[in-house]
This record gives sequence, structure tokens and C-alpha cells, in this order.
Amino acid sequence: MKVNNLWITALACGLSLSAYGQQTGGGISSDMLQEIKQAYKGTPADKAIHNAISNNDINKLAVNNDSKNNFDTYFSHKVNSKGITNQKSSGRCWLFTGLNVIRARAIAKYNLPEFELSQNYNFFWDQLEKANLFLQGIIDTRERPMDDKMVEWLFKNPIGDGGQFTGISDNLMKYGVVPSEVMVETYSSDNTSRMANLLGLKLKEYGLALRDAKSSKPEALAKRKTEMLGEIYRMLVLNLGEPPTKFTWTRKDANGKPVETKEYTPQSFYQEFVGEDLKNNYVMLMNDPSRDYYKLYEIDYDRHAYDGKNWTYVNLPIEDIKEMAIASIKDSTMMYFSCDVGKFFDRERGALDVNYYDYGSLMGTTFGMDKKQRIQTFASGSSHAMTLMAVDLDANGKPKKWMVENSWGPGANSGHLIMTDEWFNEYMFRLVVNKKFITNKVKEVLKQTPTRLPAWDPMFAEED
Repeated sequence: MKVNNLWITALACGLSLSAYGQQTGGGISSDMLQEIKQAYKGTPADKAIHNAISNNDINKLAVNNDSKNNFDTYFSHKVNSKGITNQKSSGRCWLFTGLNVIRARAIAKYNLPEFELSQNYNFFWDQLEKANLFLQGIIDTRERPMDDKMVEWLFKNPIGDGGQFTGISDNLMKYGVVPSEVMVETYSSDNTSRMANLLGLKLKEYGLALRDAKSSKPEALAKRKTEMLGEIYRMLVLNLGEPPTKFTWTRKDANGKPVETKEYTPQSFYQEFVGEDLKNNYVMLMNDPSRDYYKLYEIDYDRHAYDGKNWTYVNLPIEDIKEMAIASIKDSTMMYFSCDVGKFFDRERGALDVNYYDYGSLMGTTFGMDKKQRIQTFASGSSHAMTLMAVDLDANGKPKKWMVENSWGPGANSGHLIMTDEWFNEYMFRLVVNKKFITNKVKEVLKQTPTRLPAWDPMFAEED
């Protein structure tokens, strides 16, 4: 269908098909096809591999059994955690990760038992803020044509359940937090796709209405936007419940014994159990070898709230990032961490190991791109956020492996994933560290005026 449409379009525009690069000389000729076919020899080994692949999962056939030997789960430095969370069928890994970092400090500070903050509460406000971000973005660009790159991006991305660390800092500092039992999960918070589709459809309808509004006066547009957000708020309440403005909660010690019962607001609970300036006390680090190191970058419109902060990060060599990660873990401080989790992942062991799957031997070829090349060709990018909480150091202080607290519920390693240091090098992308752990080099980079990258830069898809 696409080929036919392209042909018709070319004829209608008076263009030859060669204008689209489809010249006869670049096609597969009969002689070329015969040469191509020679690559498959049909040997007994080829036939055996074909039979195996035809009837089995490639990953199962590519497993390097030697990599299963000596699977060591000991870590020399580890931050304690209590209770594994489960984002279920939602893209809220960024939110679970951020709240897991925070709850770990609260557990340690107050000697709490297994304790969880309500993801549903902060997700509600995230969705409302994202709706406003979209609608105000439409107002700001309403004089541009529909095929403008920014307008197209807005309509393609009206709302979503994915995100990154600025969504944590802006959201929690504004709306506070509540314990999980104060605003429990619902089906729509656990399974976000249907709600997201309906919210996105409604927002696109509203976006067109704002662009077509007869009055261009700011006051009239602001009033109309507020009315639209009222409808979005109602839809969110129907799906997620209405966020509490105050609640009573009993703090218990590690043995489950009641210590204190108080009335809180979400903001007062945040101040008492977190009490930290998330906007200014943390630095986002990136390992992106496709861009210059020791530079400060800012992603345009990559934020969760219109009045929030764009995602700004320092791009660094991987060894620099490791230095700060190790310092944080040694200080019993977990970190927001994101990576390309689907690569070389052994779900049964909860392990991430570049040697676990030997695709090259199975296919009789090589896969030779490095990290920079994988980024440039869209073969790899950050896809999932987790909580970095352990490192195993050798006698010389060099990391051998790392551990993260995941948000996929109980599983191997009690819901934790273990990654080799080599895997960390290849597929780790983002880390958020407290400023007290950053090096002098990073402090100098933070003085730079950031290089601004466009919102649609493919390297900066939201984690889910």
C-alpha cells in the first residue's frame, strides 16, 4: 500500500520515481541474487541450526551456558531496602524508582517496617500537570502551522505515563507524598494504556479547539484551558480516585509497634519524612558517547509540568559516573538509574550479562557495533528506570558487578537485578546523584550554559 501511494504521489507531482532513490541500478538483479544465495551453503550444520531456530526461541538457543557458572550474589557494599514494588502494566518505572529512593531514606531515618509511598497519588498529579503542559504548549504555538515540527511533536505526545527524574522533583516538591494505603492503586493506575489513550484523544480534541478559538486574548484562552483541565481532572478521578488533602497515619517501628498517630497533609508528610530540596540537591548524569563529554545539555520541553524544570544533564565518561555511584552507595544512598534493560537479560536469574547470549555463534556472524554506534543507529537507548543500590568491589576498589532494586514485583533475587560491570558499561545511560557526591569536574561543567537539544531528540524518550 505504501509503495502504491508513493508511486501515485510521484506521478501526481510530476516527479520520476528515481527522485525517491528507487533507481533500477540499485535493485537486486538476477545475477546479484544468485551471488547472494551463495552465502547459504545448506551444510548439515546450517540445516541443523535452521531446524532448531524454526522450532525454538532464539534466546533459548543462544544462551551461553558457561555464563551461568559461578553466579555470585554477594555484594561488598549494599544499601538496605524493605519490600519490592510492582508497577504492573504501566510505564511508571520513573515514579516507582524516585519514590523507592526516597522511601529508603525514610525507612533508615525512622526505623520503619516495610513501607511504600503511594505511586497512584503522585501519578494523578503527574497526569494533570502533563495535560496542562500540552494545552499551554498548544496555546504558545497556536500561530504556527500544523506541520510545524514543534506542533507535530505536541500532538504526537499529548500525554503519557513515562517520565524521568524532573518529573519526580517537580511533582513531589509541589504536591507532597502520602503512604500507599492512603491512596491505593486502581486498575487504571496498574494498567494505564486505556486511560492514557482516552486522555490523549480528549487532549488532541482540546488542542484543535484552542488553535481554532476565535478569541486570541490570553485571558480567554486561559479560561478555556481551565475548563478543559476541569474535564481532565474529572476523568482522572473516575480512573484513579481523588487525591486526599489531609489524612491520619500511624507511624510504626521496625517491629510493627505503633509509635505515633498524627494528621498530615501530603505536603507536611513530605516535609517530615523527606524534607529535601529535590530540585536543587541532585544532578543528572548521562553516558552518551555519541555527544561530547564534560558538557551540559538541556532537553527542550522535556519536563512534566509547564512551570517545571527541563531535563538538564552532564554528559560524562562511564568511569566518572561509576566513581560518584560508588561514593553514593558507600554512604548508604540509593540513586535513580536508567538503562537499556532488555539487552542480554536473563529473567530467570535476574541477571544482565553481555556474555549471556551468544547470538554470533548461533547465526555464524558478528554483531560489532559499540555503544556510540548503537545510539547513532537507534539500536539502543534508555528504556527503564530502577534504583541503584549495591556494588561489589574487588581488592583494588574496582567494580565487578552492580545491583538495582526493580519495580516488577517479586522474582529472582527477591525482585532485584544483578548486572556485570561490562554490561553496566554498555547499557547504562542515566544516573541521578546527590550533589555532595559530585566531583570537581562536574561542578565546573554545571557552570556552563547548557546546549539545548530538541524535544524530539530520539535519545531522550521517556523511561517506562
